[in-house]
Amino acid sequence: MQEASRVVVLISNGPGELVTWVKPLAEKLHSKILMKPREPQASINLKLVLVPCPNATGQEAKAAKSWGQFEQIIPAKKFWDLLLRPKKHGFWPSKGLVVFLGGDQFWSVLLSARLGYRHLTYAEWIARWPQWNDRIAAMSPTVRNRLPKRFRNRCAVVGDLMADVSTSAKAEAPLPKGKWVALLPGSKSTKLCIGVPFLFEVADRLKELFPECNFLLPVAPTTSIEELKSFISVKNPIAAKYKSSVDRVKEPSKGDYWRKFITKAGTQIHLQENSPAHGSLSQCDLALTTVGANTAELGAIGLPMIVIVPTQHLSVMQAWDGFLGLLGRLPLLRRFIGVLISIWRIRNRGFLAWPNISAGRMIVPEKVGKITPIEIANEAAQWLNSPMRLQGQKEDLQSLRGKPGAVEEMTKEVLKLLY
Repeated sequence: MQEASRVVVLISNGPGELVTWVKPLAEKLHSKILMKPREPQASINLKLVLVPCPNATGQEAKAAKSWGQFEQIIPAKKFWDLLLRPKKHGFWPSKGLVVFLGGDQFWSVLLSARLGYRHLTYAEWIARWPQWNDRIAAMSPTVRNRLPKRFRNRCAVVGDLMADVSTSAKAEAPLPKGKWVALLPGSKSTKLCIGVPFLFEVADRLKELFPECNFLLPVAPTTSIEELKSFISVKNPIAAKYKSSVDRVKEPSKGDYWRKFITKAGTQIHLQENSPAHGSLSQCDLALTTVGANTAELGAIGLPMIVIVPTQHLSVMQAWDGFLGLLGRLPLLRRFIGVLISIWRIRNRGFLAWPNISAGRMIVPEKVGKITPIEIANEAAQWLNSPMRLQGQKEDLQSLRGKPGAVEEMTKEVLKLLY
């Protein structure tokens, strides 16, 4: 077997990072140089390695495979075995580059050291291991200035990868006329089992208050319409605590291109099945969303949002980040520890939404507590009835993001290290 001269290994974790960071960079790399799998005779491989992450769904590898960008995709469950026995997981040429694009930065440090490859980290907020990076691509000068002075010459400010989302979103077909509200219940079961029944009742209530309102639900690549439907059925015990349910799934009619959920109350929820849905989302007036990377995506396209965390279901809320989230999923003590962690996080929390974390102040409302669908519907109606208020939040969100062009600059950094 002839040895490939180079390999680029992209490291990532969850659905948000895959769609907004990995996919655009992989596409740009393919446009600049010949790489497998799109060019079978090329001497450069493009691989994707997924790393352990409490916010992952387990469906990331399947979603990424559908893009046809990677010669090999290694799922998160095989990451530790890859570190121990890389030869078991395919062919690794002597020269290569590991690029961090989501997850814990230490995993990419370990993998680059194990494979003997160069290492590039995209740092959105902070570069945690500059001494073990050949190069750091920073979102902003603030990230560079946080580095110890002796490492700053390793850092290039490439810009905001999320900012390119808003540029690509403009190319999609316009939504039908009317007020549009996006519903984002999450992408993994721990959020969907709460978010789907909660937001469907919000939609029914809001339709009563604001009859001209339309609803858009982007179907994450890591879930499906059938799975979403199951979360608002008897299969999900939490659904019994809410009043909405799905009557049927309506297939697209002539001149229409969306399937729809029709609730028992008659509310139509349009299903955006092509991912990413940034083009459609950018045309909405308001989003109702859970916490997570989706708040950064919505902020990147300048979509006003209300972030909801209903705490009346603490026993299933182990969807926190980091070490606390891992503790909350311990099999023997999962329920007890999960409740304690969730209560502690809520009482001692800072901001939860990425725009608020980035700004250090409240840009988008965060509704945390034993909130009800009618409360959220009432607040959403108030926002929809206040165009100037919506515009103000939109401008605040746009001011937080950097200039577009980061994918191009990031590609340049990859190619410099690769060669």
